[in-house]
Amino acid sequence: MSNVNGVNQNIFEQINSQNKTTSGSSTSTQAAEDSDMFMRLMIAQLSNQDPTSPADTSDFMQQIATMSQVESINQLNVSVKDMAQSMLTSQAALQASSMVGRSVYVPGDTVEVGTAASPYAHGAFTLDSSASAVRIRVYNSSGSLVDTMDLGAVQQGSHDFAWQMPLDDDGQPTIPPGDFTFTVERLVDGEYQAMDTRMAHTVNSVTLGENGIGMKVNTNAGSFDVSEVEQIGV
Repeated sequence: MSNVNGVNQNIFEQINSQNKTTSGSSTSTQAAEDSDMFMRLMIAQLSNQDPTSPADTSDFMQQIATMSQVESINQLNVSVKDMAQSMLTSQAALQASSMVGRSVYVPGDTVEVGTAASPYAHGAFTLDSSASAVRIRVYNSSGSLVDTMDLGAVQQGSHDFAWQMPLDDDGQPTIPPGDFTFTVERLVDGEYQAMDTRMAHTVNSVTLGENGIGMKVNTNAGSFDVSEVEQIGV
């Protein structure tokens, strides 16, 4: 299992950061303004020069050459930024496509279980300190308790869990499939307290926003912003 806060997410963060700050259009606008300002200054200089002592032609040529170099550099910067943006977007699309069919862990406590596409439930939770006892209670869509998993003492850190419907002697589920809610609880001062839970959902498709901003992963449970994805499973 890989953490999207590492390598997998870097590409998306780069795209969102670059698109939310400056863009090629703003750089191009600035270059046009600089060029216009230069022309205004040069015309003003020509209009106000002393006719008996005109400015040296070579000075004007040097100024024009300097401005041409500045414009060329600005255009090169715009081209490089556009090329970098295109490469980042292409790489993001490639990495996004690789997420299809894999599971993503997002905040929540409910997941569909019992279908051919989702025979198991996978989830995760994080302990900021060790717990003497942790249990996971499973409720059906009607709110009835259908199962309890006692994990015993659990150390500090992130932990995964999996759940399958209870089966009879013939291997058939004893309860109908549907949406199930998982409540992770830790024992504190003799009482169980609920904790934040992350559940795994299979990615059906990925939606890339304009210029790579606002990428979402689409699952049977709905669409989630990539920033909500905390882990990627198999």
